[in-house]
Amino acid sequence: MRLALFQPDIAQNTGTILRMGACLGVAVDIIGPAGFDMSDRALKRSGLDYLEAVELCRHISFADFNAWRCKNGYRLVLASTSGAVPYCDFLFSDNDILMMGRESAGVPDDVRGEADAAVYIPMRNGMRSLNVAVSAAMMVGEALGQLR
Repeated sequence: MRLALFQPDIAQNTGTILRMGACLGVAVDIIGPAGFDMSDRALKRSGLDYLEAVELCRHISFADFNAWRCKNGYRLVLASTSGAVPYCDFLFSDNDILMMGRESAGVPDDVRGEADAAVYIPMRNGMRSLNVAVSAAMMVGEALGQLR
């Protein structure tokens, strides 16, 4: 299983997710362009000393990422507030890439259309969304619980 970040906006969230990936053994794909400096120096600052322990793959665009994932047989599972299935009811598999949308805007319709499935976190009425790193941790935890 892998975790993909679509055009992340906030370096600290990306750092938190990279640290989680390192600690849990989950590869992280970052789909550009990002809303912050993606240099190794900047990522090291946000990911602390965990950056070298995570399997990190950078993709210059969604088209580049999507071609790579299709070639390698990955199923794309989009985390979205408008997803069709609660994440706890979804059956994850080893060949899944769980994709988190951009903090400020999610993903555009053309990207959403490429997803094989869309899942959501049930929340109380009137609440818009959780922090992307919190959402990623919840969903990765559920997926790993099912797979391991």
